[in-house]
Amino acid sequence: MSFIPMPERHWLLAFSLTWFLAGCATGANKLPYDAWFLGFFAPNYMEVWIETADAVDIRDRVFRRAMSGMAAIQTPRNLQGDPTGWPERPGGGTSKRVIGADLPRLIYVRWQSLVEPQTYEAYIVIPEATRQAMLKGERAYCRADDQWITDYRDMLSIGLAPGGIAKAWIRGPCLSPIEVTRVEGKVVKKGPYDGTSSGKHRPLSEASNAYIEKYGIPYGSW
Repeated sequence: MSFIPMPERHWLLAFSLTWFLAGCATGANKLPYDAWFLGFFAPNYMEVWIETADAVDIRDRVFRRAMSGMAAIQTPRNLQGDPTGWPERPGGGTSKRVIGADLPRLIYVRWQSLVEPQTYEAYIVIPEATRQAMLKGERAYCRADDQWITDYRDMLSIGLAPGGIAKAWIRGPCLSPIEVTRVEGKVVKKGPYDGTSSGKHRPLSEASNAYIEKYGIPYGSW
């Protein structure tokens, strides 16, 4: 009978366990990538604080606080930025991987629109056609490393704007975005932080405050 020294046995056990868990995670969800990303952004100066973004996958598993915190935003100097409308090629925003999740069925997001200020919530239903597109690999040219690759739209990017507007796209690192849906959220009557902050929202930055005081909020452009 062969004898494996104790340190090597520990290493082999750890190695086998890692591969077993990885196989379970990949096999269970049957995704062509480890995990999909959930990201958020806001128009220039229109600052957003995400209290929670919960994801529900197609197996009805809930991933609470899959994303939270500040949404990605730009505040160009001298108030030269333009917050009206959405970009033609929206980026991934501030994002995280939703580890262990199958394809998304629903996203719930509750956020503070700091420029108003107001608290909104929205339910974003992901269509089956979108999920199929997330599984489809496409040949794509990546300028960053000057290579052709098989890429996937594994990023669900959501823009949040004043008035409770939420708009979603899927995109890949080297693939153009595809619009998913646009939703008008509802005002959260309890206010920010589920009514535990006496109605106080997070403070607005100086740059965004200066823009709002001079130009106002371009409602209706999103």
